[in-house]
Amino acid sequence: MNGYMYLVIAIVSEVVATSALKSSDGFTKYGPSLVVILGYGISFYCLSVVLKTIPVGVAYAIWSGMGIVLITLLGWLVFSQRLDLPAFLGMALIVAGVIVIYAFSKSSAV
Repeated sequence: MNGYMYLVIAIVSEVVATSALKSSDGFTKYGPSLVVILGYGISFYCLSVVLKTIPVGVAYAIWSGMGIVLITLLGWLVFSQRLDLPAFLGMALIVAGVIVIYAFSKSSAV
């Protein structure tokens, strides 16, 4: 499995963990709290594997940027968080930045 596959797993597990963090109610609910701990554990493990083949700046930019976008969309869809036009435009800029890094940056090559 290449670095970008591990990066996808790291992003998805971080988003799952962050979503469960809200449901954990300050770590007072054991089920969601366990999901938080496992999700972040998987995410950081996979991110550490990613750093063997992808530069830390590139990996972190993609991991954090996509995490922000996905968790914001989940907040909107699942937790009824209100988003306005500037929020959607900002997320579009984040996605555009990730695409530029992935598609055009020589430092992102594996």
